[in-house]
Amino acid sequence: MAKHRLTSTPKTHYLARVILGTTIALSGGVIAAPAFADTPEQTSATVQNASAGTAKTSLQTAAERLPKVSAQQILDIASRQIGVSENAQGGGTKFQSWYMSTERARETTARDGGRIQDYANAPWCAMFVSWVGEQAGIRPTMGWDAYTVTHAKWFKENGHWGTAPKPGAVVYFDWQGSKDIDGIDHVGFVKQDNGNGTITTIEGNTGNGKVEQRVRPTSQVVGYGYPVYS
Repeated sequence: MAKHRLTSTPKTHYLARVILGTTIALSGGVIAAPAFADTPEQTSATVQNASAGTAKTSLQTAAERLPKVSAQQILDIASRQIGVSENAQGGGTKFQSWYMSTERARETTARDGGRIQDYANAPWCAMFVSWVGEQAGIRPTMGWDAYTVTHAKWFKENGHWGTAPKPGAVVYFDWQGSKDIDGIDHVGFVKQDNGNGTITTIEGNTGNGKVEQRVRPTSQVVGYGYPVYS
């Protein structure tokens, strides 16, 4: 199946459109369990936005039952994957293999159509982010999905979305420079804000299908999702 390949930017990640050939159907409100958490309580409606500081969000409540993980620990896990590359078919990574083994893969194929086997050679930038969260034991506050748009909307609907490039934040890109979540092409982790209109990132499925450290202009950023870190 064809995948977009660009010489100077990562392959776009419209999994449902490119790989599965369907349109994503999104329900309103916070995504219900078991999509991202282990129990329905972990995905109950957000009480208040995290920035309000007056009440806990559902993700903050979920984090109380999880290992204490810092942003630097997440970046260390991601950094150790730098150099991992896909095969000539666009697959063969441990991130795709892991995702195919999860209950989430069965949920997303039911949602989007297609077969679990389609993920074997699918664009894997969101699978990489999801895998890192799983390795750290914070899946309920990192989320997991193979489709960047759905993943970004989950952060927003749970009150963990914003415009500040914090280290460890999940960063979503639109190569056309829009701020529209539905236009998201790609996802990775923020390593640092360079203070000059660029950020340093760690991304999967970038360049020629590898995990790489990159420098990106913030003009291409749609927004940031904020996992709960210690």
